[in-house]
Amino acid sequence: MAKFLTTKQISSELEELIREADKTLYLVSPYLKLSKDFQELVNSRNKNEKKTIIIYGKSDLTPQQLQFLTGLRFVYLKFHENLHAKAYANDNKLILGSMNFYEYSMINNKEMGVLFDKNNPNDEEIYNKALEKIKFIEDNSDDKPFELPSTQHEKVAKPSKSEAVAAQQSKTNIKVGLGYCIRTGVEIPFNIEKPFSTEGYKKWNEYGNPDYREKFCHFSGEPSNGETSMLTPIMKKNWKKAKEIYRL
Repeated sequence: MAKFLTTKQISSELEELIREADKTLYLVSPYLKLSKDFQELVNSRNKNEKKTIIIYGKSDLTPQQLQFLTGLRFVYLKFHENLHAKAYANDNKLILGSMNFYEYSMINNKEMGVLFDKNNPNDEEIYNKALEKIKFIEDNSDDKPFELPSTQHEKVAKPSKSEAVAAQQSKTNIKVGLGYCIRTGVEIPFNIEKPFSTEGYKKWNEYGNPDYREKFCHFSGEPSNGETSMLTPIMKKNWKKAKEIYRL
């Protein structure tokens, strides 16, 4: 049977929901900012090659948190500008309520929520309908990197970067933290270990050939004419510049 949750109970149940998640983990929240504990939980799933889908509307992540999330291969970030729902679901449980996946909300706000368990016949229909709606939102969300104020860009790319490198970067159209899907060319977070959009990865994964020749450069977004692949997502002519900016 559905269970009413207070602020502290939501945080506790959400932590358990993430720990227990196997194949399914959806974190849907307009505002996103992770505590250290939740970063560790997401990182643990990633190490075990378990997929986590995060759908957000705005982000208050620090540059360090940005680097952390975009560096996780099995974390998929989806952006929906009109998102207002807050929902968290694993293979069996669902939390609906007022609380964002946001550290401040978990500590300071007065929140309410409801926990549903798919294994309970009284909750199964609600769980299934909610998960269906979450997947609908996912399908209509975009692969989009987090947007940080321009004053934070250097911290994300390379905190100790010299003024000469910074000057070189300012003369290009490269936006730090922004990459491109090597198959479709759409904008995604820069991550050489994860150079596909969600849709691009699904298509690539049908065969999983790491040497398959792709269409775009992950660093610049320009047509690569087959020069790039899963193993080499950056064109040779752009490698030196990418290496300087991202300390590769």
